Amino acid sequence: MAAYSSRKSRGRPLGQSILSPFISSYFGITDRRGAHIEREKGSGRWWRANRKTQSGEHKRVAAPIRPSPSPRSLLVRFHSKKNIILQLAMSTVSDTSLRNGSLGNNSFRSESFSEEKDMGLVREAGCLSIIVLGASGDLAKKKTFPALFHLFQQGFLQENDVHIFGYARTKLSDDDLRERIRGYLGKVVSTENAEILSKFLQLIKYVSGSYDSEEGFQLLDMQVSEHETSKNSQPGTSRRLFYLALPPSLILVGGHALWLRNLRKRLGICRRFKCPAWRLVLRFANRFFMPLWNRDNIDNIQIVFREDFGTEGRGGYFDEYGIIRDIIQNHLLQVLCLVAMEKPVSLKPEHIRDEKVKVLQSVLPIKPEEVVLGQYKGYKDDPTVSDSSNTPTFATAVLRIHNERWEGVPFILKAGKALNSRKAEIRVQFKDVPGDIFKSKKQGRNEFVIRLQPSEAMYMKLTVKKPGLQMSTIQSELDLSYGLRYQDVKIPEAYERLILDTIRGDQQHFVRRDELRVAWEIFTPLLHSIDEGQLKPISYKPGSRGPAEADELLAKAGYVQTHGYIWIPPTLA
Repeated sequence: MAAYSSRKSRGRPLGQSILSPFISSYFGITDRRGAHIEREKGSGRWWRANRKTQSGEHKRVAAPIRPSPSPRSLLVRFHSKKNIILQLAMSTVSDTSLRNGSLGNNSFRSESFSEEKDMGLVREAGCLSIIVLGASGDLAKKKTFPALFHLFQQGFLQENDVHIFGYARTKLSDDDLRERIRGYLGKVVSTENAEILSKFLQLIKYVSGSYDSEEGFQLLDMQVSEHETSKNSQPGTSRRLFYLALPPSLILVGGHALWLRNLRKRLGICRRFKCPAWRLVLRFANRFFMPLWNRDNIDNIQIVFREDFGTEGRGGYFDEYGIIRDIIQNHLLQVLCLVAMEKPVSLKPEHIRDEKVKVLQSVLPIKPEEVVLGQYKGYKDDPTVSDSSNTPTFATAVLRIHNERWEGVPFILKAGKALNSRKAEIRVQFKDVPGDIFKSKKQGRNEFVIRLQPSEAMYMKLTVKKPGLQMSTIQSELDLSYGLRYQDVKIPEAYERLILDTIRGDQQHFVRRDELRVAWEIFTPLLHSIDEGQLKPISYKPGSRGPAEADELLAKAGYVQTHGYIWIPPTLA
């Protein structure tokens, strides 16, 4: 069983979680080594059962639940008496269970890239129950259920194999929840898909109950078990997937926090950005990138996340974390890994994550003089935000990787709220052309830009001859816009990929424990400096580029801004 710890409970066993009443009453649980453990009534102590001694005898021995040294995964597997596997899908995949074989032959497998053998994964069929905790909330309505519908619409969820159970405190009937979902999906679903929507809604049942008592979870288990029985599921084939569409306050049970404060951010890149698989293809399936992708040709790399709105009523929630914890430490750092990593041995999840860890281990400590923090004017007007808040809503940090490929190349991570545009992109800026006979420096450097959102695209900024009789140059682009090039292909939302990968057991887009630990080691000193008030955010005007000091830092890092050129996404017209 995975163990969790919070700052307040570090060093003490955590035997309880949001699902503890449900899980410990009905399921046999395995520890990190795959051994069966059980909880003793009365004392609440956990025991590892059938532990073999040196003499060959089996006995029950104490098995304390040790807290993790860093935020762990909420995606946990439990073996039941019917060999059911439970997964909590709003966080990262636990790494140890696959390596030590604790899942036996019951782990979910993947078909990613349609190369199951290369991935080392095998598809598993069987009855699937998807339980959405927080089903009556806004996140479930706008993200979770639409993602499940689109998977159903495309045939990834089969009507005869899957059933969806909503669970929340709100008193609703099955039809009430279905109408809520229909009311939202009906706005985006075409008339010809109305019948498919109706079939999807019939897969949904609702159970009302509390998050801190057993009764609701007992009823939920009964409903799920009845569904599994009706499908004539064979022992060892049924699967249960739990999706936590919950605010952090609901994960506090018995005074113990499950680290949801940061665990909800541990979605690798899948939470806010599209699936990174195409970036792996781009980097390692194209020969011409190989000689260019290094310190000899690249001057600097920017990874940017910009929002043109503020906290919008979520100030109290955001004020606990700030832009670094919310965006930079996890989402942008994951992008950095994919940009900077070496080619993995194969597409197997462990091989990909091995290379990501190597990149993070090579990152040098962040220098305070290479960080600019900002807070937009009006942020503290939110009544849920303290008047003395030191929380940054904007940050630019320069990271440097100490290895043969990237020595001397600054990686500039930049994120902010209430800025002048909304976008997420990777901007690779190349060095100046040596011996420039066209005097084209004024046009700007070559850049390779990967637009992550919105309007997914990639384009290369390059200098070309301006049309006409004169020998003059101008900057233009080679452009691949996915929406224009692949008009008949639906580009999946990030939540769809997250859920599908979880069902399949494909972990390559999720964060491993050692990767998570190293990522926090990079930013923890900086975060402590902010929390202790040593670093102060600079005030900036909403709708601007952020603090002017951030542009000055970019210039010091070597970034040369192109003036007079704007990339305009192409349209069908």
